[in-house]
Amino acid sequence: MKEGPDIALIGSLIGDPARANILTALMAGQALTPTELAAHAGITLQTASSHLAKLEAGGLLTQRKQGRHRYYALSEDEVGLMLESLMGFAASRGLTRHRPGPKDPALRKARVCYNHLAGDYGVRLLDSLVAARQIEVTGDDLALTDAGRDRVEALGIDYDALSKSRRPICRTCLDWSERRSHLAGSLGEALLTLFIDKGWAKREKDSRAVRFSDKGEKAFLEFFPL
Repeated sequence: MKEGPDIALIGSLIGDPARANILTALMAGQALTPTELAAHAGITLQTASSHLAKLEAGGLLTQRKQGRHRYYALSEDEVGLMLESLMGFAASRGLTRHRPGPKDPALRKARVCYNHLAGDYGVRLLDSLVAARQIEVTGDDLALTDAGRDRVEALGIDYDALSKSRRPICRTCLDWSERRSHLAGSLGEALLTLFIDKGWAKREKDSRAVRFSDKGEKAFLEFFPL
């Protein structure tokens, strides 16, 4: 009998096209109903319910109930990181699904990766913080420096709240379109929330794309220069 992590189980859960579409839809960071996920996957509600049960049993999804409605979301950050890495691996092998239209460049520029900013702007964000020595890189590990803590607090983010979280403050996530790392972790989530709360950017409906306003883009580029 072989020992060790059962990657075959995870592979089988992700490998089904309908389940892959469900997981990809949840990469936008929103909790969705079975009906909404069935539409994303192009399957019936009954079939979607069967897939959702398998994904939940496999630890990839979590379910929440509100009144008569059920909502599903990715169970934790690690699931989103895994999916983004798989997207990058697939893209590097030319295994892409092309859907022509104006949203393609928008997704590459700035998009939601579960709960943080990805795309060109996500990579720029991390590169800028590293160049300013506000984040220190050791291999794949990231650490916020004292200067980084001061910068975070100056932006209005509660560092103490971040440090009390069980999640890492900073971590890398391989960006599928840029093939480089962007910033994940509780800080990555807090920064994306900040951009939206300040009105710099907003989420596009029914898309992972994040659209910056002219004023917001100018502010973002000034705050995070290269």
